[in-house]
Amino acid sequence: MSFTALELGVVALIFSWSGFVRTGLGFGGAALGLPLMMLVGGSPIDWLPIIGIHLFFFSGIALSKVLKKVDWRYLKSSLPWILPAKLLGVIGLINLPADVMTVIVYLITSFYAFTWILDRPIGSQKNWVDNLLLFLGGYISGTSLTGAPLIVAVYMRHIVKEQLRNTLFVLWIFLVAIKMSAFIVVGVYIDWRFALMLIPAAAIGHYVGLKAHDKIMENNDRFKRWIGGVLLSVCAIGFIRLFII
Repeated sequence: MSFTALELGVVALIFSWSGFVRTGLGFGGAALGLPLMMLVGGSPIDWLPIIGIHLFFFSGIALSKVLKKVDWRYLKSSLPWILPAKLLGVIGLINLPADVMTVIVYLITSFYAFTWILDRPIGSQKNWVDNLLLFLGGYISGTSLTGAPLIVAVYMRHIVKEQLRNTLFVLWIFLVAIKMSAFIVVGVYIDWRFALMLIPAAAIGHYVGLKAHDKIMENNDRFKRWIGGVLLSVCAIGFIRLFII
């Protein structure tokens, strides 16, 4: 990918936003950032390796002093549902055409946006539905790293609030390790230098997100409604560019 100076500035702002969401909510950095990145240029396969590198780096920093505040028991019990689906999703990502993956990302993001705008949170009160959401979240995470809201909907029901974000960070590291390993095996180009160049921008968002986490949690519904409206607009623009322009 090649960008003008203005586009690089926009990309830096998007990665700062992605870092803010990742630490502010504990999830959603890819789901809320990838559609914006694709408006600037490229396809999911271009951006996902860079997002993966950042997730490794910043999740590792966030976890360095809080590993004791992770719900290892539930994490272990959920992995058999998530990991096989993750592998299937990665296979789909590698084999599907770029335009198809772009449509999938916009459709998934639009679905999340509608649930947030209408205040219809994803969730269940039954174990078999939980397992289905974990499987679907793992698969979507494999295709685009945007499966977090489905997984979080289940984790919120089983993990206490104080351990939720840290447990999610551990899970994201597992899932991204699988995706990055697959990228390396099949020879997907990973622009390490571009990823490292964007770390300072993402670090700003990461720091602000850490500071704002408690405040965001207090106003979670309002925050998500606002984000849902923005995401829906982004997806509409993306579909117009893809099918009309």
